[in-house]
Amino acid sequence: MNWNKSVRQLHRWLSIIFTVTVIANFATMALGTPPAWVVYSPLPPLFLLLFSGLYMFALPYFTGRREPASAAS
Repeated sequence: MNWNKSVRQLHRWLSIIFTVTVIANFATMALGTPPAWVVYSPLPPLFLLLFSGLYMFALPYFTGRREPASAAS
């Protein structure tokens, strides 16, 4: 599997995990004061999203522009 595809797939899964932890955070806040581990649970996926997102953002600048695919007709 290509490295770039792996990073994109990881970024997608991290976004799902981050969304679930934020929803769980709001749900526990509705029930009362949540424990600290629930409040801080979205932070690890958020930081991983930051790094994978920055990698994908900077990738076109470091790899250069590709030639457009020519039509083979």
